[in-house]
Amino acid sequence: MTKKIPSSLPGSLGGKAAMAGAAIGSAAIAAALLYASRRREKKANESRDRPVDPPETD
Repeated sequence: MTKKIPSSLPGSLGGKAAMAGAAIGSAAIAAALLYASRRREKKANESRDRPVDPPETD
């Protein structure tokens, strides 16, 4: 008979690492979404501020 090792022991290192990995991953996704949305807003603002026709100079 073989010994069975429970995979989800309370306080096990694997469970803590999985939780930390999930927290880091979700934070990275949230940061990427915030960066993308701000970049899109900035691009929209720049296109509105520029004149359609360049100013004439003599």
